Amino acid sequence: MKPTFLIAALAGLTLLAGCAGNQVEPQYPPTELRDFAASAELDTAWREGAGDGQGRAAYPIAPAREGDALFAADYQGELFAFDAITGDTRWETALDVPVSSALTAVAGDIYLGTRDGQVLAVSQRDGSVRWRARVPSEVLAAPQPNQQLLIVQSVDGSITALDRASGNERWRYQANLPSLTLRGTGTPTTIDPVTFAGFANGRLVALDNRSGQPLWERRIAVAQGRSDIERLVDLAGQPLLTPDGRLFVTSYNGRLVALEATRGEPLWARELSSFHTPLVVGDFLFVVEESGRILALAADSGEEVWRNTALEGRRPTSPAFADGKLVFGDFDGYLHLIDARSGEMVGRERIDGSGIGVRPVTDGNRIHVLANDGTLETLDIR
Repeated sequence: MKPTFLIAALAGLTLLAGCAGNQVEPQYPPTELRDFAASAELDTAWREGAGDGQGRAAYPIAPAREGDALFAADYQGELFAFDAITGDTRWETALDVPVSSALTAVAGDIYLGTRDGQVLAVSQRDGSVRWRARVPSEVLAAPQPNQQLLIVQSVDGSITALDRASGNERWRYQANLPSLTLRGTGTPTTIDPVTFAGFANGRLVALDNRSGQPLWERRIAVAQGRSDIERLVDLAGQPLLTPDGRLFVTSYNGRLVALEATRGEPLWARELSSFHTPLVVGDFLFVVEESGRILALAADSGEEVWRNTALEGRRPTSPAFADGKLVFGDFDGYLHLIDARSGEMVGRERIDGSGIGVRPVTDGNRIHVLANDGTLETLDIR
């Protein structure tokens, strides 16, 4: 049986209660923004349009930066290259395919996925398509490269390894998915020998990149409750691998787990529901809960250091980091800065009323923010 994808689940499952025409109270009502003494200023460096945005289905088409170039796309397949410093348009091209995934920019190429199950490698130099490949179904996760492979996770629960040079398929792994899943998939994490991938069945798998065979598998979240909704346990974020060999994995209706990456042995865990990718900075692990609460935890133990509830119900993005601050967008189009050590709100700027649904891209003290309607703004922290 093919899984049914819950389109608005990432907005808090608010469409599931009640009948058509009834007013449904959101599970987490948006917190009203309050005034605060700002200690960080956000100055706009440049602002441009990058097509028609993410579309009604809110495809997670996050931009990507490499060097002094910033790349962005819209849901209809318009791809743009900007000078990340000045905002000048270097080129734009029509790919003639419906883009659905975040972008990955590395080693002179841009990789992306489409709604009809294509994967493209595009030249950063001029926007020409180097190759196209087919995978089993729609791609919402940014394709992930290592030295030789491009790892692609599709919404049907498959992981496909493509040759980075040619796009030829090397191997494929298929996971079994439950009947109902969140709209979206996990994003794999890959290094040269191994790929770590999380699935809607609550399992994390380490795959041998030579063959696609599992090296180990761990259940991160266990389905509980009577209804399919209560039993959602998607691993919808990206496993976070640290240089010292630890993996941090979030799950919906489940746990946040730290594991030793070589064997998948748990180091610590805590009950926590999240569909966001966590962030490690120094000794701190930052997590966005399903509710929108922001937690700072000790990375070695999982103990709470601070929590911030200012964005509860505001659907914050996964966290980015710039100049000692955590950076979030929200559903109402605000960009928020939170001091990473104290957890205090230190800066805020309204970007666009269409909202911000994808994580900002940061470089030093510079922040690139893509709004849902395709507005692309670059700001500097002062």
